[in-house]
Amino acid sequence: MALGRGLGELLGEIESAYDDNIGKSQVENELLISKIKTNPYQPRKIFNQEKLEELSKSIISHGLLQPIVVTKNNDEYILVAGERRLRASKLAKLTKIKAVILDINDDKLREYALIENIQRDDLNILEIAYSYASLINEYSITHDELANMVHKSRSSITNILRLLNLSVYAQQMVSSDKITLGHAKIIVSLDEQTQKKVIDTIIGQKLSVRETEKLLKEMHSISNNVSEKLTSNLKLDFNNLKNIAKELKQNNLNVKITDKSFNISIKSQDDIEKILKYFS
Repeated sequence: MALGRGLGELLGEIESAYDDNIGKSQVENELLISKIKTNPYQPRKIFNQEKLEELSKSIISHGLLQPIVVTKNNDEYILVAGERRLRASKLAKLTKIKAVILDINDDKLREYALIENIQRDDLNILEIAYSYASLINEYSITHDELANMVHKSRSSITNILRLLNLSVYAQQMVSSDKITLGHAKIIVSLDEQTQKKVIDTIIGQKLSVRETEKLLKEMHSISNNVSEKLTSNLKLDFNNLKNIAKELKQNNLNVKITDKSFNISIKSQDDIEKILKYFS
């Protein structure tokens, strides 16, 4: 790719070719769903299950109003556009689906998938992140170059791409609007298990971003206090730890001891206050 032309020009060319191809292939076909494979270059990785079910019910009631777009590959077809419609049709237990067949080269599948996603208005922030990552990998461009091409700041590009480090569970919660982008940014550096605990607390207690930041600071403080108290007295033995665990359990805290770890599960703000009181 010639970077001097700009990504916008390149995408414009691809989109024109996409529209031209569809214009030449207006005939709708009834294809077996079992013969259709998804586009391996699809940037969209997460699909809202509730919305898919809503679309599925609509298809059952009213039929598929807009056909999917595919390209032929031997005896099968590869999806070019319309993965939500295909997934929803599968949910509806349909065996056939309306499709427009394009005559395109395999090496254009990635570009067409990018067009379908980047030009959409309903992409969530993670889908944008996957699209950005695809552009960077496909065209070997830097964050700065991509920022200039899509008219975003470099820090914005980098922060969005960092979201791809979220656990699968966290990504699902972001894509389904259970937590916000602000929440995601402050938990992205946590390990997978801690991410889940914090997310469940955010959802259960309807915490704002600021309240979540406070929660993480308190959790960090607890971790430091527990570590300091357990290591400051070198005479602590297994029985001492069992006694500490017993006292904590009496306060309805979930505590587990192994030969290598001392774990306290935090499920609420009340748990935090109990632990802080004990170890302060």
